[in-house]
Amino acid sequence: MKVKYFAWVRERIGVPEEEITLPDGVATAGDLIVWLKGRGEGYAHALERDRFIRVAIDQQHATHDAPVTAAREVALFPPMTGG
Repeated sequence: MKVKYFAWVRERIGVPEEEITLPDGVATAGDLIVWLKGRGEGYAHALERDRFIRVAIDQQHATHDAPVTAAREVALFPPMTGG
C-alpha cells in the first residue's frame, strides 16, 4: 500500500510518500497511525497528537476506525484550515 503524507506531517516524517506492507494486527487507519509512530522519531513527532491527524483512504475522507486492509492508498494530513 502507498502511504502519502501532507503538510507538516510530511515535513516531520521527511518523505512525501512510501510503499509499505501492513504488518499483522494493523486493520484500521488508527492501527496504522499507531504502528507508524513506532517506526522512528520523525514518525512519532509527526503523529504524536494522532487524534488530530486526518485520514483519506483511496482518496475518500475516513475515520480512524475505517479498515485499511484492502486500501491501495492511505493519506495522512493535519486538519485543514480555511483562508
